[in-house]
Amino acid sequence: MKRQLKTILTGATLCALLCPAALADTISFTGTVAAGETKEIYAPIGGTVETVAVEPGQAVRAGDVIATLATEKVYAPESGVITGLFGQSGDSAETIAQRYGAVLYIEGESVYTIAASTDNAYNKTENKFVHVGEAVYLSCYSDGAHTGTGVITAIEGTDYTVEVRSGDFLVSETVNVFRGESTASANRIGRGTLNRKNPTAVTAEGSIVSFAVADGDAVQRGDLLFETLSGSFDGLYMSGSDILAVADGVVAQVNLEQGAKLEKGNVAATLYPEGAMRVEAQLEEANLSAVSVGDPVSVELIWNQDEEVSYPGEISMISAVATASEGANGDQDSAVTYTVYVDFTPDANTRYGMSAVVTTLDAKAEEEFSDELE
Repeated sequence: MKRQLKTILTGATLCALLCPAALADTISFTGTVAAGETKEIYAPIGGTVETVAVEPGQAVRAGDVIATLATEKVYAPESGVITGLFGQSGDSAETIAQRYGAVLYIEGESVYTIAASTDNAYNKTENKFVHVGEAVYLSCYSDGAHTGTGVITAIEGTDYTVEVRSGDFLVSETVNVFRGESTASANRIGRGTLNRKNPTAVTAEGSIVSFAVADGDAVQRGDLLFETLSGSFDGLYMSGSDILAVADGVVAQVNLEQGAKLEKGNVAATLYPEGAMRVEAQLEEANLSAVSVGDPVSVELIWNQDEEVSYPGEISMISAVATASEGANGDQDSAVTYTVYVDFTPDANTRYGMSAVVTTLDAKAEEEFSDELE
């Protein structure tokens, strides 16, 4: 099929490029569309990669998600009410715990404990042996007006701890402990002092990403409290669990995989920024004197078999170091070339890695090229 020529150069410039007389003073050399620069995307904090959202060659916009880190989730160890929430998103959980004793506290459904002893048990052998998990009946020592129930939660020698599950009592009052619901002296297995139970301190490691609760919230055992990531956020600014693209462009390389451990500052991916395209072409040593930095050129891209697209370009740099390539017959056929870098304005059809032909302009075409730029 006959190829059609599509170009943004004027008809006069095309004539200058295509006429035999003009072509006599021009040279052509080949190359590819490459990136003039790259941008690295760094992990703002450490963690385990949960998902990777992009692949090499994918176009992205600034702020698009590159990958997501799996947060460590902290759950309520007991039911109760949040009574002290000292941390906030971005904080180091360890630092908050050092300052306040915990990231947050839970005031449990049971708010009293009794430090009891079998020394005051009724003098029967079976009353001297109590058991962890044993349900007990409680009655205040003074007049029996305050009663309730509890469960034995710890034993050490003749001393044991009772967690109060029901009833109204006064802090520091003396309470008799009975086996069963009868307050008969024969059922007494000890006596102790009732104290306020300390709220449960909840701590964690890493930096806080988000909270699922607020001060005063009622929670059930197993409810999500907050989430963390390992390491620390810069300036305590919580940037979240997503790793984001830093610019519009094309993903050049992805250095992540699901389940991998990532440290803060690791390069998660590399981008070719939008507008960073240029042509890198190889110029034979014999033609080196024919081109200079600043020379206008024509860049022809062949992005399908039916259409040739040309763009005006300009030589921005010529490598000062030669590249030697070996021919099919060994050193005898080796050629010395120099890399020529050409700036041009790509369009939506331009892709990295496309083959390009760079052609210099004769004097007339160069003059017309300059007029167009003006």
